[in-house]
Amino acid sequence: MAAFSVRMTWDFRVFSTLISILFLLLERASFTYSAQSDVDCLRAIKNSLEDPSNYLKSSWNFNNNTEGFICEFYGVGCWKPDENSVLNLRLSGIGLKGEFPLGVAGCSSLTGLDLSYNEIYGKIPNNISRILGYMTSLDLSSNQLSGEIPVDLANCNYLNVIKLDSNQLSGQIPAQISQLNRLMEFSVANNRLTGQVPQFRNATFPPDSSYANNSGLCGNPLPPCRDSSKKIIISAIVGATFATFAVGIGIGIGIGMFFYLGKASKKKKSKKKKEEDPMGNKWAKRIKDAKAIKAR
Repeated sequence: MAAFSVRMTWDFRVFSTLISILFLLLERASFTYSAQSDVDCLRAIKNSLEDPSNYLKSSWNFNNNTEGFICEFYGVGCWKPDENSVLNLRLSGIGLKGEFPLGVAGCSSLTGLDLSYNEIYGKIPNNISRILGYMTSLDLSSNQLSGEIPVDLANCNYLNVIKLDSNQLSGQIPAQISQLNRLMEFSVANNRLTGQVPQFRNATFPPDSSYANNSGLCGNPLPPCRDSSKKIIISAIVGATFATFAVGIGIGIGIGMFFYLGKASKKKKSKKKKEEDPMGNKWAKRIKDAKAIKAR
């Protein structure tokens, strides 16, 4: 019964998300523009990726100009079979090579992107929300992506699924991702991530499948981030010690300069006296002069 309830919750969220996106898309540009945009989108993806197994080369033929012809392409799912409006791209495990295909931004009605189990390398674009603004499912797992997870991913407000596991991602998971209230599946396992995991409000993700094999991750549902707090305390102690040492050195230098300048001043006065009476006979001369006056 509990499983049935969870399933119903999942289906309702997905359905409500799709309805919301549909209304937003209807408010945007005309379907004529979207159709050409989506054709250009697929052409750009094909041109930007190596396709050693010829999945795209053999199937993605752009010589046909009939309405809905791209819906027959391998891995392409359309909103309607007779309209050039791409709904999903499922290109998993076909050996594609290259950086993340920025041309996917032209598929203005796209809600699902699956490029898993390929050889996509480089960084996830920092402006990912502008490229995949209406995305509900993003699967980039089992590739060769590196760098940090962009903070802008948190602006993809309709995401239900994020799969970034089995890459070479590093740095921290942006805390802002916890604001994605529709998220039902999240996995960053088998990367090089560090720091505290996001504290999601409406979902809890199992540590084994979502965060496994990231030795630097911590925080609920993982063990507490104790090491980080110790490092902060140690850094504070070291900083305070260094500051005290620096102040001590400053005071020492000040005292030294005071005595040095004092001695220099005395030496200068002594030298001046010697210059006025180089033989040291000033008092003897005065006594001699006084005796001479009395003798007269």
